[in-house]
Amino acid sequence: MKYVIVGGVAGGASAAARLRRLNEDAEIVLFEKGEHISYANCGLPYYIGNTIEERKKLFVQTPVSFGNRYDVDVRTLNEVTAIHRDRKVVAVKNLHNGKEYEERYDVLLLSPGALPVVPPVPGVDLPNIFTLRNVADCDRIKAQAVQLLEEQAEAVIVGGGFIGLEMAENLQKIGYKVTIVEKAPHILTPLDWPMAAIVQQHLSEKGVRVLAGNGLAAFEERDSKLHVILEDGTSLPCQLAILSIGVRPNVQLAREAGLAIGEAGGISVNQYLQTSDESIYAVGDAIEFPHPVTGKPYCNFLAGPANLQARIVAMNMAYPESTPYMGSVATAIAKVFDLTAASTGLSEAALQRAGISFQTVIVHPAAHATYYPGGSPMSLKLNFSPEDGQVLGAQAVGKMNVDKQIDAISLLLKHKGTIYDLIYSEHAYAPPYASAKSPVMFAGMVAENIMAHLMNPIQAADLDQLIDSGEEFQLLDVREIKEFKSGTIQGAENYPVDELREFLEDIPQDKKTVVFCEVGLRGYVASRILMQSGFENVYNLIGGMRTYRLVGKHNVKPQ
Repeated sequence: MKYVIVGGVAGGASAAARLRRLNEDAEIVLFEKGEHISYANCGLPYYIGNTIEERKKLFVQTPVSFGNRYDVDVRTLNEVTAIHRDRKVVAVKNLHNGKEYEERYDVLLLSPGALPVVPPVPGVDLPNIFTLRNVADCDRIKAQAVQLLEEQAEAVIVGGGFIGLEMAENLQKIGYKVTIVEKAPHILTPLDWPMAAIVQQHLSEKGVRVLAGNGLAAFEERDSKLHVILEDGTSLPCQLAILSIGVRPNVQLAREAGLAIGEAGGISVNQYLQTSDESIYAVGDAIEFPHPVTGKPYCNFLAGPANLQARIVAMNMAYPESTPYMGSVATAIAKVFDLTAASTGLSEAALQRAGISFQTVIVHPAAHATYYPGGSPMSLKLNFSPEDGQVLGAQAVGKMNVDKQIDAISLLLKHKGTIYDLIYSEHAYAPPYASAKSPVMFAGMVAENIMAHLMNPIQAADLDQLIDSGEEFQLLDVREIKEFKSGTIQGAENYPVDELREFLEDIPQDKKTVVFCEVGLRGYVASRILMQSGFENVYNLIGGMRTYRLVGKHNVKPQ
């Protein structure tokens, strides 16, 4: 049996290694048009920022070491230019010498990855504009970044996704003043605004300027400087610019071979990662696959799923239709200076696009027991189905233990778990590591209160709409008086929760009532008091003042 693999990074190299472990007698040929295979592309920003000091640490294997260990015929700088399915051969161009030749296969695997999105704007071909997808890109950026670095040197990152933010931190680390430009209303679009706002504020505190809701219009070269021109006419002079707008599946080879391309733009595969040709499989950034929550095809550009697909596809190439792939819920994480931001599943925007009804909670629990020194709060947002409590997505931002919470929810998402699974989940607990009620459990409990109609939630944006509408309602700040005086919401009256029962006769029962506290817990207690005392139209502000300060429009300054 002869296996030919196109692409030698996460998907291709991992599949080749797995195939060899499954079949010692198979002939395996691995083509990679670049110079390197099996490198840590997720580590590239950190090499640029000197967090990773030695370039060689980016390489998990060299072509020689990989070939020797797994007995694989590794051919770097060899580009597969065509697939002739009728003859089961691929056309190859040797980039060392320009010669072209053909290679026969019994089973073919495509792992061509994705291509960076380069917008067709004027000046995009000017010098010192870069994308970052591979080691060669990384080397060019690092060399130019060092060469162009001068006092008050500036860099512009176009695109505020996970990679863009990692690049912003690392360019600032080596001396650049950084501006992030994002066309969407806020950075980190996999996160909903209440979570992204925390990161955006942190970036501002660290000296990174964020210009959201303002897209790229053009590049110009003036006075020996590159200028990034935005849609509103703003001109940002800089030494270098990084395009981090996103990527698209690299499907050209597959399309020219007549393989089916799906509605999301990726190579269409079945549950065994088999293309429309039974002898050809595909994995990684180039494929599309039904989302486990929506059931609709989508493309996922993450290294973790690509590596898992590689293991599964090797099984299916060796033993056809033996191991199905479940899909990916797009679990992602990034370090942003002192914060960690992570997400899994679907955001509010994605749920709205998919036409899926949802409810959401925001909690601000401690990362570990509050009495143990060194802790810090995190913010966790949970999106779930109001019909059956199925978990639909989650996001978290904080300084520690963020990955633990998102990983737990990600596992539930893959198995269509519910908020009740969150409540009854069991977590390792000791004061240095966690609280007796983990953030995941706590979020599930708040969601259960909503499902059980023990609490009516209101989001910050909905409260703003209520205030703007002029509808008559009463707003109760149930924090302590000193907290109330430190700043509240327009129109709020202060009734501390511990004294609330004493004032029930003074508060009209026939009005819509919105209560809030700092994070939501005291607001819940207050709403239960009111709801059991004859108040029928009571709402608790989700996330409390901690969320509203960041995203609300009607903050009142300290009194």
